[in-house]
Amino acid sequence: MKKTFQLNIEGKHPDRVLEATKHEIRKYVKRQRRVPLPVGVDYWDFDCRFGASEETAVVVHFAAITGLIDAVVQGGGTAFYIELLAKTGHRLAKASRDLDAQADSSAD
Repeated sequence: MKKTFQLNIEGKHPDRVLEATKHEIRKYVKRQRRVPLPVGVDYWDFDCRFGASEETAVVVHFAAITGLIDAVVQGGGTAFYIELLAKTGHRLAKASRDLDAQADSSAD
């Protein structure tokens, strides 16, 4: 999904437009996660970019998107650009994550 969302649409309440925008993003993510996983893949992950326009968009973490949208609204923004591209993800085994964390802390 690569899209610029307008937040001020004539004849529509801004709060309803904001809710509809968030709903559309969640619906897209839910639809992408229903796509069957390829062999050897654990989950669907997303590459995300967010900004006032496509040219100013920066890479962000997927979990931060809702907060960024709310920040645009609080700042009085009239539109924002979001790019969500599905990619494959691989989970690390919990034991190996713990070992990596211990190795990092012992190196300090």
